[in-house]
Amino acid sequence: MSEQTLPTIGRAWYLRARPQGWPQPSEFALREVEIPAPGAGQILVANEYLSVDPYMRGRMGDKKSYIEPYEVGAPMDGPAVGRVLASNAEGFAPGDHVVHVLGWRDHAILDAAAAVKVDPQLAPLPAYLGVLGVPGFTAYIGMTRFAEVKDGDTVFVSGAAGAVGSVAGQVAKLKGAARVIGSAGSDDKVKLLVEEYGFDAAFNYKNGPVAEQLAQVAPDGIDVFFDNVGGEHLEAAIGALKLHARIVLSGMVSQYNDEKVVGPRNLWNMSVTRSRMLAFMVTEEMDLQPEFVREAGGWIFAGKLHHRETVVDGLENTLDAFLALMRGENVGKMIVRL
Repeated sequence: MSEQTLPTIGRAWYLRARPQGWPQPSEFALREVEIPAPGAGQILVANEYLSVDPYMRGRMGDKKSYIEPYEVGAPMDGPAVGRVLASNAEGFAPGDHVVHVLGWRDHAILDAAAAVKVDPQLAPLPAYLGVLGVPGFTAYIGMTRFAEVKDGDTVFVSGAAGAVGSVAGQVAKLKGAARVIGSAGSDDKVKLLVEEYGFDAAFNYKNGPVAEQLAQVAPDGIDVFFDNVGGEHLEAAIGALKLHARIVLSGMVSQYNDEKVVGPRNLWNMSVTRSRMLAFMVTEEMDLQPEFVREAGGWIFAGKLHHRETVVDGLENTLDAFLALMRGENVGKMIVRL
């Protein structure tokens, strides 16, 4: 694409006000923005797929967190994959596909050092935002380095039909867990976990108290809890811990929109069972990425690691996709296709 035909106007989502509780459409705006030519060391990317993720809800507030909040009145961002339209950087050429973090917009100008080239012939582009992207890597780090899942373990994954949970359960099984249990928010998702993802058991957390349902499928307790939900799930899991169990905190989606968060009432059981509760940040564990890409890529190629995406079309529907994600309407990774 010649410089004369490069786009000069694009669209981007802005945060207009910080949500209090559940986000409202009036707190966001889709606006036209100017697209400059790439400067020295920069590339211009036409985004093809955008990621919406639960952690973005935290960035809409101004509470202390592991990542900087969005600025009110400024464009939002997040993982995206797209095609290079113009390059002013060595090693990148028009037509290359890259993953970067300037999503929530149709075009991105960014430093090439902040982009990673990907091959659409090796995997579909959405996979680089899901099973081979941060969600998949999160699941891999949590299960291997922190949960240290091993042969014979009983593993419980909350929010198991989502992008992270679905991979976490499968990784646990591939690493030798004897029994993998998942929770999900619908009977269809429960069926998917068992029949497609290979979970040994699953339950719909909307069908009754989590602790009671967990006790039915794990009567002898659990060795590992990989938590994406928090709240009632975390309390139920703490009550079901075996000796020297491990809890990995991946997310707490049930509490992201709550102004008043109540913690589990049974933390003492962590002492009784001499268990560990662990948390991590993906960017601090990047030494595992080559191993993850090699191992996960091999599992996918061999048909051992399954994944799904829920795809919403249109930049204008990005906010709707995010809100649907927060309501649990996705199966696997929620993706916006431009």
